[in-house]
Order: sequence, then structure tokens, then C-alpha cells
Amino acid sequence: MDLTTPALLFPAISLLLLAYTNRFLVTAQLIRQLHVKYQDGARDEVTRQISNLRQRVLLIQRMQAMGVVSFLLCALSMLLVFIELISIAKVIFGLSIFMLVLSLLVSLHEITISTRAIEIEMEDMEQSLQKHD
Repeated sequence: MDLTTPALLFPAISLLLLAYTNRFLVTAQLIRQLHVKYQDGARDEVTRQISNLRQRVLLIQRMQAMGVVSFLLCALSMLLVFIELISIAKVIFGLSIFMLVLSLLVSLHEITISTRAIEIEMEDMEQSLQKHD
């Protein structure tokens, strides 16, 4: 293992953290929109979304934390290669990849929950359309 091996993960982890941040920003925007709806009287719709959104925010936080830990372990691995502690660097690099995989699995779970939220929105629209027909 040389210095370029862990360096290959840097761009991937950086892009992943950017994607996670975007997911957080979109979720935060959705929460703000639902807050306005709640204040305007759409309490049933908002109530159905609250637990979903709370869980999503928690998962996004975990995804980001695991991604940052993966990034730090990758950087530590590079430092260990630089000071020629190759065997320790390999273990740390392996942990970095493991954290990255965990982060991706949590992301997959968050996407599943996000899909459920969209289904709730569609149900509300369908009910509204049926009332108008």
C-alpha cells in the first residue's frame, strides 16, 4: 500500500458528504414548508410527516458523522503510510472503508424512508382530488 491508495477515497468521500449535506438542506426546507402548512391549519398532513422527518434528520446526521469519520480515518491512514507504519495504515484504511460502507447503508435506509414520505404526500393529494370530484 502506498500513499495514493487512501488518497483515491478523498474525492469520493468529499462528494458523498456534499450529497448528504444537500439531503439535509432539502429535508430542512421541507420541514419549514410543513411548519407553514401546520400554521395554516393542515395539521393532519403535517402530523403524519413529523415522525418520518424526525427519523430522516437523525439518519442524515448519522450518515454525515460516519462520512466524516471515514474521511478522518482515510487521512490518518495517509499519515501512517507517510511515516511508514504500513501495517497500521492498512487497518485504519480498512476501518475507513467500513465506515464509508456503513454510511452508504444508512443512506439507503434514509432513501427508503424518504420514499414513504412521498407516498404520504401522494395519498393526501389523491384524497383531496377525490373530495373535489
